[in-house]
Amino acid sequence: MNQNQPTQREDYKCFYPILTRWMDNDVYGHINNVTYYSYFDSTVNKYLIENAELDIINSKIVSYVVNSNCNYLSSLSFPDEIEAGLRVNKIGNSSVTYGIGIFKKGGIKASAYGEFTHVFVNKSENKSTPIPIKTREALESLLII
Repeated sequence: MNQNQPTQREDYKCFYPILTRWMDNDVYGHINNVTYYSYFDSTVNKYLIENAELDIINSKIVSYVVNSNCNYLSSLSFPDEIEAGLRVNKIGNSSVTYGIGIFKKGGIKASAYGEFTHVFVNKSENKSTPIPIKTREALESLLII
């Protein structure tokens, strides 16, 4: 495995617990691959709500997912307790790329990791716009240099 891949707990700056659900499992008895994208989305938005004053309903500037990927290293299944690690890999003028790692609770090595890219958009114009200052400050605190 490439040493630059963010697979260790120490590669992330912020963590959120996630409760797995029975419906997260697939017929093979592990969390289905598409469910990880839901975990990514929930993790990023929770951070933005708590730290960047995101108001999902009333914000004039929103962020749209334009790219995502996930790499699977080991399986998890309900009723595992898991945690999502969050970091920022890159900030542009109107976009940000997050890194997310999914860990078994207290685990050192990620079971899955990936990236998630948001473009910030003026809702009324449906055009990209610079990242708001408060949001940029919150994102910079997670930036991996």
